[in-house]
Amino acid sequence: QVQLVESGGGLVQAGGSLRLSCAASGRTVSSFAVIWFRQAPGKERAIVAGISRSSGSTYYANSVKGRFTISRDMAKNTVYLQMNRLQPEDTADYYCAATYGSTWSIHGMDYWGKGTLVTVSS
Repeated sequence: QVQLVESGGGLVQAGGSLRLSCAASGRTVSSFAVIWFRQAPGKERAIVAGISRSSGSTYYANSVKGRFTISRDMAKNTVYLQMNRLQPEDTADYYCAATYGSTWSIHGMDYWGKGTLVTVSS
């Protein structure tokens, strides 16, 4: 049974940084693509960043490109989302998800974590 557990959320001032972790159990993180989503109050859940299964190639939403970095640590079986220069509009619940497939969408995920809240104050 695969489980994903997020951590690292919290309250930070605008311009600050946070690092989110997504710890996987049951399979190695290289077994699937891992995607970070976020959902702000009143908005739909949207992709933030993703890292592919085999090559480890990465994808970023335009809104976070240049500020966020996704990476994975095979030894710790964990995927990270380093978030720099955070802005109030980055405030959201952040979820990591994993898929064995090639469709990186909400409905294409095989596993979900429960989320971690990031609040950026102005």
